[in-house]
Amino acid sequence: MAMAAWKRAGVCLTAAAVVVGLAGCQDGDDGGSKKAGASAEGQTRDEAAEVLQAAFKKTSEAKSSKIRMTIETSGTAAESGTMEMSGVQGWDPAVMDVTMKGTGFAAGGPGAPEQMRMIMLDGVMYMDMGAQQAAEMDGKRWMKMDFKAAAEATGDPEVQKQLTGGLENMNQDPAQQLALLLESPSLKHVGPEKVDGVEAQHYKGTLSFEEMIDANTSFELLSKEERDELVAMAEKSGMKGYDTEIWVNEDDLPVKMVVGMTMAQGTMKMTSHFSDYGAKAEVEAPPAGETFDFVQMLKELESLGAGSAA
Repeated sequence: MAMAAWKRAGVCLTAAAVVVGLAGCQDGDDGGSKKAGASAEGQTRDEAAEVLQAAFKKTSEAKSSKIRMTIETSGTAAESGTMEMSGVQGWDPAVMDVTMKGTGFAAGGPGAPEQMRMIMLDGVMYMDMGAQQAAEMDGKRWMKMDFKAAAEATGDPEVQKQLTGGLENMNQDPAQQLALLLESPSLKHVGPEKVDGVEAQHYKGTLSFEEMIDANTSFELLSKEERDELVAMAEKSGMKGYDTEIWVNEDDLPVKMVVGMTMAQGTMKMTSHFSDYGAKAEVEAPPAGETFDFVQMLKELESLGAGSAA
């Protein structure tokens, strides 16, 4: 495989990691019945929590939505730029069919696709690497990334925890950000606002990194020592916490979410717009003849001695 193709593969895997990391919050209490559209300005924290609990339940039951997302990064912590994603996602079971593009993504050099389609199905991510990739790989333009197979192939328990934790996070839905916001001590109701032409109620809150870990079930895979080390690394990086804003419409469904975090090395902001809840998410895997297995390719290269040098 040409070096340019490997670089494109790395960029695509980074994009996949972003998508996988978007979700990953604990299940919340599904109680509460206060309607967002019926609430007045100046809700107490308990009233705001009631709205978000109802939204969590309603969103979980919807099982799918269309999504439009913008990811903005700056500083030295990541490739600075803006990445856009749009398509459909489903949960229970977890599926996704989205297209990604933008300055933060198209960094793979000459021949890299200007945009990339990503499909997730049955715990496997498929990434369309573009026409040049197909020419270099006998027509195989789709890279298959099986997270379970990758975890087993590493032989490293720590890496396995990270990959399987990422797989678990992919089985989450937009409601999980609601659950995370419910854990914020600073949760508050900002007031009514129009989003994409519809009336919605605006909520916001902040969680420290340690509070986020406590609210995220995937971190239960870590030992106390590992968790403490992770918190120490976050503090060293200058990460202050996660700022979350959510707009809930009159049907108790989130129509917009903004998640941001600031570190010493830079910032990241994710803005998501949701619509068409409950729309059928028909997602199919690419044809096998157009697909190459990334994990299998790594094994074959290792057998040839590739990457053995320090």
